[in-house]
Amino acid sequence: MLFPCPLNTCAFFLLITASLMAAEPERQPQPLKIVAHRGLLLHAPENTLVNFKVCLELKLGFEVDVRRSKDGQLVCVHDDTVDRTTNGSGAVVEMTVEQLKKLDAGGWFDETFAKQRIPTMGEVFALVAEYPAAAGLIAVDIKGEDERIEKDLVALAQQHKVLNRLLFIGRAINTPDVRRRLRQASKEAAVACVANTAEELGAAIADENSTWVYVRFLPTAAQVAQAHQAGKPVFIAGPTVAGHLPVNWQTAVDSGLDAVLTDHPLELRRLMRQPAR
Repeated sequence: MLFPCPLNTCAFFLLITASLMAAEPERQPQPLKIVAHRGLLLHAPENTLVNFKVCLELKLGFEVDVRRSKDGQLVCVHDDTVDRTTNGSGAVVEMTVEQLKKLDAGGWFDETFAKQRIPTMGEVFALVAEYPAAAGLIAVDIKGEDERIEKDLVALAQQHKVLNRLLFIGRAINTPDVRRRLRQASKEAAVACVANTAEELGAAIADENSTWVYVRFLPTAAQVAQAHQAGKPVFIAGPTVAGHLPVNWQTAVDSGLDAVLTDHPLELRRLMRQPAR
């Protein structure tokens, strides 16, 4: 379905994607899940509902950043200030939701997106819940540093019945206490632990409060299999895959990785539709 939008942005993105996907026949289904970094950040303002809705329409996963507002609400902003991505200025933690909602979170990107607003995480989860058939993985990047954010995130996800579609990253990947609080909130919470290098892979696999391994290097098929044998899927992010790097993407596909976070999800999807080598 196309969502109601006076800007016709969804139709525009669908046309773009159709042109990217039509050139080649589709391969057999791949296990690799594509996760769009802050949504389609090269095509629309990051961390906005219009952006995320297009991802869901296209059955792409996306990454969303979460912080706490002054009045205790969970909001979707990447930076610790609103300066870069809105027409306002100031620290997110020093602004209420009412103040944040008055800001234009889209016009900085292009006037077409003027008056897009900073979403709350409740709004994001409610949107995800509207698409029960979407196969996309939603990566929740925890930016906030208070000790209640993990419990509140899990409770909010449970309220909207989307917890099983989330993977918690951000501060969770390298902060044991964050992982512990997420798993205490729910044993169903999927949580990642980072391996920055191959030497760190064993410790990430063995981490007791994580269910995924988050790698920042291109693993071999044997290394991915090692994680899989321990029952942990593998998520890759960082400079090896974020840019337009089709050779690295192909390596990720061939190694059996489970999910990749990239700035170029449409191009990666096109690569995955090309005939297998």
